[in-house]
Amino acid sequence: MIPGGGRRALVALLAVAAVAVSGCDSKGGGTGGGPVQDNGAGSVSGLPVTHFESGLKPDAPKPKLNVRNADGGEDDKLATAAIDDVQTYWGEMLPANFGEQFEPVKSLLSYDAQSDTEETGCGSVKKLVNAFYCPVDDSVAWDRGVLLPMLRQRFGPMSVVVVLAHEFGHAVQYRLGDKAGIAKNTPTVVKEQQADCFAGGYFRWVAEDKSKFYRVSTSEGLNQVMASMFLIRDQAGTSAADKGAHGTAFDRTYAFQAGFEKGPKECAGMNTENVKARLTERPFDKGDKGKGDAKFNAQTVALLKKSLDEAFKGAGVAAPEITDGGSCQTTPPASYCPDDNTVSIDMAKLAQLAQPIDRQAEMQGEDPGGMGDFAAFSEVAARYALGIQKGVGASIDNANAGLRTACLVGAWAAFTNRPGDLRLSAGDLDEAIADLLQPESLVSADVKGKRPDSGFDRVEALRKGYLEGSSVCSKSYA
Repeated sequence: MIPGGGRRALVALLAVAAVAVSGCDSKGGGTGGGPVQDNGAGSVSGLPVTHFESGLKPDAPKPKLNVRNADGGEDDKLATAAIDDVQTYWGEMLPANFGEQFEPVKSLLSYDAQSDTEETGCGSVKKLVNAFYCPVDDSVAWDRGVLLPMLRQRFGPMSVVVVLAHEFGHAVQYRLGDKAGIAKNTPTVVKEQQADCFAGGYFRWVAEDKSKFYRVSTSEGLNQVMASMFLIRDQAGTSAADKGAHGTAFDRTYAFQAGFEKGPKECAGMNTENVKARLTERPFDKGDKGKGDAKFNAQTVALLKKSLDEAFKGAGVAAPEITDGGSCQTTPPASYCPDDNTVSIDMAKLAQLAQPIDRQAEMQGEDPGGMGDFAAFSEVAARYALGIQKGVGASIDNANAGLRTACLVGAWAAFTNRPGDLRLSAGDLDEAIADLLQPESLVSADVKGKRPDSGFDRVEALRKGYLEGSSVCSKSYA
């Protein structure tokens, strides 16, 4: 976030008082054409919350595909099965949704970026740590030497599958042509949003147990997928107009969830106009010396308190005070204390959390140091939001309270996305997502620190509040 000196009009969040649950519908609505379906913490987009080991099914058949240069190792097996599976999916979806017969890609290539020099229609793979679709020769290629094993070891086998499903999404764009609305001048980030969305549609099909090869749980399994998508986000400060822009973690998970919830027609409807209207990817503001990361100290906590007070003024209830130390430490490093309506924080631990992410360490699987200032600010904002909810008579000690809290944090984040004493900066929303995907995160936790099992739901709740405002929080998570 960026501490500033400007003044702004007080803009109250919409209908915060509606979180008093009388007469609320548990199914949320929304605007903007994105993911809106939700049934609270008891489901993941209408599917049950499930817990089991995700990956290849024990009785999965052997893929009948010819892969050039394959070595038969674990990552090649995962990738080949993923391609076989996703081709089956599109064999069903293209005729059903677009009236098109599906044609498999013409060639598949496995390579080791550390040693191989294989050629594709798009050039050599030498030193290319990547997976890609090449339209010139209608091929899909993947690096089995560096990329896939890194993802698998850190996030599990389904991270390999989502990367291949995404790349195959580009092959689908190529096949759909005008029906996908993609032209030569379409920005890269729009193409990437579609491909992420197509991958989400495929994962819904897997989660519904329609795959011969894979199974994925809607809790830990989808959590791994979301975490891997977070890792491959663009660097904070990237412009969406950059030629190679792929999107922030916020943008990429939005697109994936849109496909998971609404299917491939929703994805094909993503175009330059509606994607650009909601993208969060932007350069750092001029004069942002901290590159989006402010110090977490008494001064910025005071600015945070002022921002929260302004944002939630419309609720018409007493605002919680924020104290270093305080009367209770139930969910450190930040706790809401109902007895005296205070938020008790551990300044030192939150300052450590607020340290900028070390991107190089993160990519190497090492301790990234911190999660960024907005992760720390969001944890405090979440505890503050519990006080507002208690004030209007809403529950604060169940799973829906946790999701409602994450949603209100998202609505507050949108409130700060304008000039003011404390304003949102490039990369902040990704820092909140990084926190949400952690098992100990407080952003989607109830007053006792309990959070929903599904990272998919936790991220979706934040996004809903950010894009649709606070009124959707009570409607979706009554």
